[in-house]
Amino acid sequence: MMKRRKKVATIATILLIGIFLACTVGMASAHFTMLFPGKSMDVTPRDYIAEVGDTKTIRIIWGHPYEHILFNMTSVPEVSVRDPKGAVTALTPTEITVGGKKAYQVAFTVDKIGDWIVYAKYEDEDEKLTDYVKAIIHCGEEAWFGWDAKLGQKAEIVPFTRPYGLEEGFVFTGKALYDGSALPDADVEIEMYHTKAVGEEVVKEAEKMFPYDPPMMFTRVTKTDKNGGFAYTLDEPGIWFVGAYGPEVGGLTQRSVFIIPVLDAFPPKEEAEAAAPAGLEELKSRVKSLEDKVAALKTPAGEGEGTPGFGAIAAIAGLLIVVYLVKRRKR
Repeated sequence: MMKRRKKVATIATILLIGIFLACTVGMASAHFTMLFPGKSMDVTPRDYIAEVGDTKTIRIIWGHPYEHILFNMTSVPEVSVRDPKGAVTALTPTEITVGGKKAYQVAFTVDKIGDWIVYAKYEDEDEKLTDYVKAIIHCGEEAWFGWDAKLGQKAEIVPFTRPYGLEEGFVFTGKALYDGSALPDADVEIEMYHTKAVGEEVVKEAEKMFPYDPPMMFTRVTKTDKNGGFAYTLDEPGIWFVGAYGPEVGGLTQRSVFIIPVLDAFPPKEEAEAAAPAGLEELKSRVKSLEDKVAALKTPAGEGEGTPGFGAIAAIAGLLIVVYLVKRRKR
């Protein structure tokens, strides 16, 4: 009897370990290589903007953006920057510590207007993953060139949508490539970055609201089409990570990652709401006036009972037009 109980306990233990490992494997996909401008983890879309003469420091960090969980980097990343005219410069990473974890940083000077592409290759043996990640540093008013350049990375996302000047709710579109060719039917994971305090709070909320599968709210998933194209709506302001999974090479899955800063809605919601009432009240007043006129109209002599005269028809038409305008203002 005792032997049987021990056997059952052993089986239960193995099952629990299996469940734990399965969950760990599922959550491994939440790892991303993060390219953050500046020396603070309070990263905003503004940090991805530069002026001529600025020296940009880029930190390379490994972890879960959504939950703000950081890990030691297990290898030195290869980092380069492409200037707006196509010149590429290799950058030398310096080891740093971020949140008690090993990370790296590089720096370069923005000496011309246009779009600068910072890109890195990072291999992590523990996660069996190689990231090819890139981010845009934009410089100059209406200097919108360079953002869609192909770099020739082993795995690469080429954006169709300009990846800056985007508001919350905009759709990002792009194409996933592997070895320069379209990557069809590939999983694409999308995840937003949170600071530590916010990350801990939203994770608690997700665990409370969706106890059956909290990570489904952390990492969103779509697929590429037969041409490697994909689209996804970035519905909140902040820094977003988009990663397309390619094949496994030498035991490491090859993944392309694109980082997208997303702005608050423009114009600001409070300003739009504050401006709306005056115009709406005027239109409502006109609607009420027309309603009163229509109600006061009588059918002219000689016309059938219940048949409106020309004046009534004109008033009704005007009413419909104003109602339409009111509805458009409310949108």
